[in-house]
Amino acid sequence: MNELIRRNYSFEIRAEENESGSVIVGRPIVYDSKTDLGWFDEVIDRGALDNADLTDVRFLVNHDLSKIPLARSRKNTKNSTMQLTVDNDGMSIRVNLDTENNSEARSLYSAVKRGDITGMSFMFGISDEEWEKLESDHPTRHIRAISIVAEVSAVTFPAYESTEINARDKNALQNARSAVETARRSQQTSVNTDELELLKLKAKILGGM
Repeated sequence: MNELIRRNYSFEIRAEENESGSVIVGRPIVYDSKTDLGWFDEVIDRGALDNADLTDVRFLVNHDLSKIPLARSRKNTKNSTMQLTVDNDGMSIRVNLDTENNSEARSLYSAVKRGDITGMSFMFGISDEEWEKLESDHPTRHIRAISIVAEVSAVTFPAYESTEINARDKNALQNARSAVETARRSQQTSVNTDELELLKLKAKILGGM
């Protein structure tokens, strides 16, 4: 499996109370929305989730893997405590929280309802990507295909802004820089290979004269 990475967004998340109990609704993945990751901009292209593995997705708070998941989607069945919906705009979720028996679920529901938590994040793998303007100081990566979504979180700090990313997440900053450098090396290797093939072709033509 390719490396899993995280992305945080300040997109919609809200609390609802209905016949199902306490529910959180949100959209952790949004297509065609540019995000500044410090070293580059990133866009998740429309349709990137078409072949993604969504068979087992947990719902957490702030990616805290030491805590029990507050919900889980298993093959997105009707009995799952989290429902996933992939549409033309990305992916939305509907989480049924056990606020009666779980104090952490009650705390999260209250925080979302009060507006203290306003963002979402997800952990995913990339199976296809494309870079633009790699020669510039701030290129753009298009995520064309997501291989898997492993986890979704409600997060306290939703947006990766270039002025804050270093203080909040040094690993994210380093990963962003490494991604750019890897893409540039790959592009240079491709260019060198093309030049070599062209020289071979010229030599073959000249040798046949």
